[in-house]
Amino acid sequence: MKLAEALIERADLQKRLDQLEERLNNNALVQEGEEPAEDPVSLLAEMVAANASLEDLVTRINLTNAAVTVDGQTLTALIAKRDSLTRRVRITRRFLNAASQTGMRSRGSEIVLKSSVSVREMQKTVDELSKALRETDTAIQAANWSNDLL
Repeated sequence: MKLAEALIERADLQKRLDQLEERLNNNALVQEGEEPAEDPVSLLAEMVAANASLEDLVTRINLTNAAVTVDGQTLTALIAKRDSLTRRVRITRRFLNAASQTGMRSRGSEIVLKSSVSVREMQKTVDELSKALRETDTAIQAANWSNDLL
């Protein structure tokens, strides 16, 4: 199984566990004299099995991420880099949006707002960060599809 396939399976297991939790909660209480729509004991057993499968899969994914290298960096390091770049791009874009909001003046005596940074220069920085993010993500995706799960 390729690492990418394991990641897809992990997402499916996480969704299945969320659905099982909802089904369990929907069948936790019933009116006296009534039966639950689904057997909670069987749902609990299904949840335990799915959770064990997820635990095993996540362990294997993490071991693979730590073992596979791309240009001298482990996948674990690349994932951390991608997360960091994603955060920097998001925060910088929000800052630029705020810095781009200059107030309209209707009279000369009103307070004038101006940007505290060069929006044009900061936009170049965001563009460079976004490019680095795309390249990092592409490298991760390529490694995911070309490496087998340990």
